[in-house]
Amino acid sequence: MPYIPFTDEQKQLANSVDLAEYLRVRGEKLERAGIEHKLIYCDSSGRHDSITLRGSTWFDHKNQVGGGAIKFMQEFYDMDFQTAVQELLGQRVTPLSHSPPKVLAKEEKKEFRLPQANTNMHRVYAYLIKQRFIAPDIISYFAKQHTLYEDKEHHNAVFVGVDENGVPRQASKRSTNSYGNSFRITCQGSDTRYSFAHFGEDERLYVFEAPIDMLSFLTLYPKEWQKHSYIAMNGVYENAVLTALKNHINLSEVILCVDNDEGGIEAVDRLSDILRENGYPNVKRLAPKFKDWNEDLKAKNGAEFLPAVPHKRKEKYLETADNLQFLKCKYDKLRGQILSTLKNEQFKFLAEYALAGSAFFITPKDENLMFEKLKFKLKDEYKPYTDKGKKVQKQRALQDCVQEVLHDLKQTARTREQSVQTAKLLYSLADSALRLNVEDTLSELTQEQSESEYIVSEPEQCMEFG
Repeated sequence: MPYIPFTDEQKQLANSVDLAEYLRVRGEKLERAGIEHKLIYCDSSGRHDSITLRGSTWFDHKNQVGGGAIKFMQEFYDMDFQTAVQELLGQRVTPLSHSPPKVLAKEEKKEFRLPQANTNMHRVYAYLIKQRFIAPDIISYFAKQHTLYEDKEHHNAVFVGVDENGVPRQASKRSTNSYGNSFRITCQGSDTRYSFAHFGEDERLYVFEAPIDMLSFLTLYPKEWQKHSYIAMNGVYENAVLTALKNHINLSEVILCVDNDEGGIEAVDRLSDILRENGYPNVKRLAPKFKDWNEDLKAKNGAEFLPAVPHKRKEKYLETADNLQFLKCKYDKLRGQILSTLKNEQFKFLAEYALAGSAFFITPKDENLMFEKLKFKLKDEYKPYTDKGKKVQKQRALQDCVQEVLHDLKQTARTREQSVQTAKLLYSLADSALRLNVEDTLSELTQEQSESEYIVSEPEQCMEFG
């Protein structure tokens, strides 16, 4: 497709299209979930509803990736940037053969029912105290509130979410098995706007991924805990958090206590963005020392625990950005340098040329200092939840950035405003090149690790069968 020089206004307009309305008109199946919609589709593995839509934004909770309308078209309909913008602007209509397989016929909404309670909580108490090291008084508190009990059929721990009137609206079950497979599931018909929680009187809301994380935190930090508010999301869904903030006007500060692993690290940025978009700017992060708060509690009690899991992609991006070297920008050679590094797949050099060019168009007389400021800006603004696409999608995004920059650099004279716009395009190109460079680096590391494991295991096999 020939390059189309969309204006900033056109791109902004395309990226602000209401996705729910757009998809409904084109025959996709949607279900309302509070202020959001779920995209329902089926493939060979079954029925899926992990993609939520709100206005022009979307998030895939299963794969932990999201973004705006343009990225949605690229991710799910495999469109390039040009086609996606044209489609969203209504300049062309692509057949729905690009979409996921057609959805099932509309299903009736399941009625929510709490699992039948057992006559006692012996199994739940034993599991939470002996295996999870939860304080007995913490368990008893929620048991008396009827938000924690033991089900009759399988003796699972049941955690209940109630609405503003104390009516149960949501429940999740956690296996209490000492051996074999354990599980955690949400009961059918649950309203995801509510979840297992405690609401106090002060302004703080502590947010956790799971009920046991929350109970572990209360065990670790019991002093006057009932004054504060706590909620478990049952994953990293934000619906219950937003409902809690809306229904409790005393809450003005959110403390994200999610896991110290890749999913939790990504959730911090994503949830912070969502909360700020909804008028809650006072967001902080409180991370456990190990993988999660229960692992911290296990460590305190001398039990075996799981360590924290670093976010390799984020660490590599920050490391690479920090190591970018300033290259003096020569305006007349910049186009050639960009094309040459792209052709040779020298993405780190491409990022350096692009960032140096961005610094040049902002402050031609002090490029070196501005280059360092832009490096800091790249590191500060990087959010791994926005960097989840496949390599081919990142390649396509980089090519789109390059085309846009090359078209812009054709200008022979420019106003101050135009220079700032050029700087922004070059900055975006540097970010895109960095992301692809990191993708290649991580792929190489994975391949080297696989080869190393093969070399080690081969002699072992010879010894075993020789």
